[in-house]
Amino acid sequence: MIETDILIIGAGPTGLFAVFEAGLLKLKCHIIDALPQPGGQLAELYPKKPIYDIPGYPEVLAGDLVTNLMEQIKQFQPGFTLGETAETIEKLEDGSFIVTTNEGTKHLAKAIAIAGGLGTFEPRKPILKDIEFYEKEDRGVDYFVKDPEKYRGKNIVISGGGDSALDWSIFLSDVAASVTLVHRRNEFRGALDSVEKVQELKSAGKIKLITPGEVIGFKGSERIESVDIEVNGARMNVVTDYFIPLFGLTPKLGPIANWGLEIEKNAIKVNNALDYQTNIEGIYAIGDVNIYPGKLKLILCGFHEATLMCQSVYQRLNPGKKYVLKYTTVSGVDGFDGTRKEAEKAVVKSIE
Repeated sequence: MIETDILIIGAGPTGLFAVFEAGLLKLKCHIIDALPQPGGQLAELYPKKPIYDIPGYPEVLAGDLVTNLMEQIKQFQPGFTLGETAETIEKLEDGSFIVTTNEGTKHLAKAIAIAGGLGTFEPRKPILKDIEFYEKEDRGVDYFVKDPEKYRGKNIVISGGGDSALDWSIFLSDVAASVTLVHRRNEFRGALDSVEKVQELKSAGKIKLITPGEVIGFKGSERIESVDIEVNGARMNVVTDYFIPLFGLTPKLGPIANWGLEIEKNAIKVNNALDYQTNIEGIYAIGDVNIYPGKLKLILCGFHEATLMCQSVYQRLNPGKKYVLKYTTVSGVDGFDGTRKEAEKAVVKSIE
């Protein structure tokens, strides 16, 4: 059983920043996310695309923002349950909660913060005969790259035309025995440097590029042995150990929709006049997953909501105890790992 003060469901930017705000209040956090790495949409869908509306950053790449947030919260030592989906919840008599994931991992928390962005992200799956068979029990279809070492020395076929397909083709070209990238168009929608790098690797013979092409079927009785690809009306067969379709993710509220929360337009209703708490005391919803009058789905707004949520949790867990807000420029930041960040002390010295 994993125990924590605040269990955060969703490792996107709002969930990550909540760890920092909770840490200032000496509250421990643990994060659950269905994706294999922190960052949510920023890490999975567009890590190399710039964001222009983060205060203090005229421009910051989505992936760099995630890196900075992870660095910011490092001293508060959050725990992570990644690659698992929060599935069931039980409220105990003392007001705490037990949340169990689809893998059976149990978490005991004094408060819940749902920061799931647009919900649980599920991969967009190509409509192919028998794909359900091959996506089970490591039979050859993967929708996420959780451990690149799994593909060392293997033949890989990647399908897709965005950043994820480009980036993983580049990365796995140094790991796999062969990488074939298939896209139904000649043009790719991704970062320019990634497109140019794939071009270089193609020229060097490290990536085989098939465009315009589309995977239309599989061969192999026990697991994938090859894929059939349609190219300009003709069919070709490519031997492979793994097929990785990277067509983006579809957001769904997922099992959380069955937790008894008030739902409106596939989002969770909250009390925005106070603390972003839901209709169930002790459960909050922050970021794009919530809805209230005037709601704006901006990272900036998620940061604000996370801050007020943490203040509310502190009061809930420490009834009657007054918290005196101090600016970090004055109080500094004390990490759970013993580290301290603080401004240099002023000195008293005469000038001659």
